[in-house]
Amino acid sequence: MHKEGLKFVGIFAAITVVLFLLSDVLGWIGVILTIWCYYFFRDPIRSVPTREGLIISPADGVVSLIEMAVPPEELGVGSDPLLRVSVFMSVFNCHINRAPVAGKVKALAYRPGKFLNASLDKASADNERSSMCIEMADGRQLVVVQIAGLVARRILGFVEKDQELRTGERFGLIRFGSRLDVYLPDGVNPLVALGQTMVAGETVLADLTSKDAPRSGRME
Repeated sequence: MHKEGLKFVGIFAAITVVLFLLSDVLGWIGVILTIWCYYFFRDPIRSVPTREGLIISPADGVVSLIEMAVPPEELGVGSDPLLRVSVFMSVFNCHINRAPVAGKVKALAYRPGKFLNASLDKASADNERSSMCIEMADGRQLVVVQIAGLVARRILGFVEKDQELRTGERFGLIRFGSRLDVYLPDGVNPLVALGQTMVAGETVLADLTSKDAPRSGRME
């Protein structure tokens, strides 16, 4: 479990003790919620692909949107639309976020906002968010944005400007249910489809060296 979850598990456990004093039924509900809280803050080891050029999913969850969009203006990376892949995280997903590529943190920006359902398109523009621009070894840049959701009320970042990141390195988390947007470099197509389940630090989201067309899929 990530250390950020220790105090929450402690709070849930303390409330559970009180609930048991009131009712066994309420107490066992508290036990279930305490176990869920521990599960939410889990921080599993992941097998990170190391081949050069791969862009890895920064979050566990489901691909909810693939569309052209302008990166957050507060990052100062320009106003040209880029292909954006959004990964929606439910309250049952692991919420540790990992760097999709290796490189230097060129810019960090936080913007307060609303707490709309993170699966909605307008959440990217209206919700509280924390944005990061990573400059890769070849000079290209990739933007990743943490977006708070309907339940989420806190975005946490673990990195600083000019810090060097490894692919798959932990860079933050969001409490409790949220979304990650990845803005791909110009000309790079995603290798994932809408509705696809993603695993942070493991699932290949795109390949900088690939000339494949955008991937499509179907639900069945």
